[in-house]
Amino acid sequence: MKEQLFAKKPLSLLQQEMTGENKLKRVLGPVSLTSLGIGAIIGAGIFVLTGSTAALYSGPAIVISFIISGLACAFAGLCYAEFAAMIPISGSAYAYAYTTLGEFLAWIIGWDLIIEYLFAASTVSVGWSGYMLSLLHDLNINIPANMTAATGTVLYNIPNMGWKPMTDALAKELAQGGTIVSALPQVTALFNLPAMFIIFVLTLVLIKGIKESSTFNNIMVVVKVAVVLLFIVFGFFYVKAGNWTPFIPENTGTFGHFGWSGILRGAGVIFFAYIGFDAVSTAAQEAKNPQKDMPIGILGSLTVSTILYILVAIVLTGIVSYTQLNVPDPVAVGVDRMGEGMVWLRPIIKIAALAGLTSVILVMLLGQPRIFYSMSKDGLLPPLFSKVHEKYKTPFRSQLLTGAIAMILAGILPISILGELVSIGTLLAFVIVMISVLVLRKTRPEIQRPFKTPFMPWVPILGTIVCMAQMLALPFDTWLRLIIWMALGFAIYFGYGRHRSVVHKYNMEHKQ
Repeated sequence: MKEQLFAKKPLSLLQQEMTGENKLKRVLGPVSLTSLGIGAIIGAGIFVLTGSTAALYSGPAIVISFIISGLACAFAGLCYAEFAAMIPISGSAYAYAYTTLGEFLAWIIGWDLIIEYLFAASTVSVGWSGYMLSLLHDLNINIPANMTAATGTVLYNIPNMGWKPMTDALAKELAQGGTIVSALPQVTALFNLPAMFIIFVLTLVLIKGIKESSTFNNIMVVVKVAVVLLFIVFGFFYVKAGNWTPFIPENTGTFGHFGWSGILRGAGVIFFAYIGFDAVSTAAQEAKNPQKDMPIGILGSLTVSTILYILVAIVLTGIVSYTQLNVPDPVAVGVDRMGEGMVWLRPIIKIAALAGLTSVILVMLLGQPRIFYSMSKDGLLPPLFSKVHEKYKTPFRSQLLTGAIAMILAGILPISILGELVSIGTLLAFVIVMISVLVLRKTRPEIQRPFKTPFMPWVPILGTIVCMAQMLALPFDTWLRLIIWMALGFAIYFGYGRHRSVVHKYNMEHKQ
């Protein structure tokens, strides 16, 4: 069994499987790669999680949380760049691990990536729902309140704010203004219909097939960044410095609820905001000069995104008190608070947010079935996951399953739980990748590395420490859900995948 657990996928087998698909044009330069990263990163984090993280964990000090997460991503990004240059093929951390570390660790990363993509699609769709509801409200179109939030969520009809979930801080603020929470109309949500709807539509689109290009991505990046800059520039004039006081709210007595522990927990939660930069590493096969351009693309996109995140966080918490930002559409709330003079900006911000979030959901729903497909082709999952539609040439069964599960999750779970699960899953994948780079330097020094992670071994060591610190700061319930998820994965591997591994059979047949 030990031999199989560490069985590596030969590059010859990998290239054999990719015959006909491996001859991709190397057309992406540093600008296109940076644009690709920004396009994948800018989305739910800036339009959705900024508000809830500030309201629940870090307050205005969410700025520091973004810096911590960005630093962790920079360390991980350098390690990803080494893998991408060393194995310049289209793929993911799953493919890298299988080729260099062995089957069992590849399975762990592959199973873990399901959390990243599947749960991320659900998380972003909840944010999409918030912005769509806000836009529909502007048009005097209102969906029944009990169909606009996670199952069991109690919503209150707050004057000038609409139907919102209640927090202790918001209740205290309302009480100071003379509003009694118990007197407000309230309903208990059944499910989040808009979030389920967008996943349903995009799943159908993906089953039929979709073709994305670098040009389309560049246009999307320009639109999203332009709108974010509009919000920053115009919002700056509506900032009230009093909203930044206290900058680091006093800890409530519970770890992770404000204070420095809240900043650290906030960093772990908003780590979700940076998910997508690894999309740059998967484009190594199409980079003109992977050794040089990959680090530029990865670190460039991270730098630009981090700066934009920090500026948005500063302006948003300056316009609106952080206590009122536990909503799925915080930027829309910020625009609403700018007053009637900025009414023209509302639809622009909201439509751009919807477009940006839609593209992120699409990418997440597109990526998950491809991971299922790869794992199924390797024999680790049943063959049905690698079945391709005869007409559309897409993994339609995997796509249907992914869409169905994502719809259910988006309909019944709140954005806080979904975001925390995605963050801890991605952090775990990054930790494994960084440790893998460190281990491979010792065990396989003969492998040619066109790009080497600098400042070894400190980059992967520091990156692992920062990522682990963010993971440890996440709530215990999130850890429990991760443990249950991984236990389920181990059961599937040892009960099914281990006995049907294509790579193990291939290695045994070609064993000297």
